Amino acid sequence: MRPLACFFSVTVAVALVACASPGVYEGSALQAEDYGRMQTALKASADAWNAGNLSGHLEIYDASVTAMTKNGPRPTVAAIEASFRSTYFRDGKPKQALRMENVAIRSLARDAALMTGRFVLSGGGEPEQSGWFTLVWVRTPAGWKVVHDHTS
Repeated sequence: MRPLACFFSVTVAVALVACASPGVYEGSALQAEDYGRMQTALKASADAWNAGNLSGHLEIYDASVTAMTKNGPRPTVAAIEASFRSTYFRDGKPKQALRMENVAIRSLARDAALMTGRFVLSGGGEPEQSGWFTLVWVRTPAGWKVVHDHTS
């Protein structure tokens, strides 16, 4: 390999590894408080769900959010709320309690992060339901908000 081509290949490889590395507190684009704010927001969202406050649960979403479903993208918070209300709530209360597990956050840029984890719906005399989620967070003037939710 010629020296210039070798230099280019090594430079590209180093850049790709740097971009693909998971976000860590030291040296990442995000600061420790950014991770904490997203984790706190996710916990508040689950707490609101369990208190029967669906609007509070949805506060993590930006107005531009899109949720990916088996039928394709579902844009807007209102569409997500209508789906959750008809599927997971009865008489204004959640049918089951919600908890999050295995939550990890990866820095994508100074103002963007990818959160993955597992949700669990349990109790209420119904079979436990669980699955995995990916949330794309962006820093907005209102704080960290989810702009894309892919839950399966």
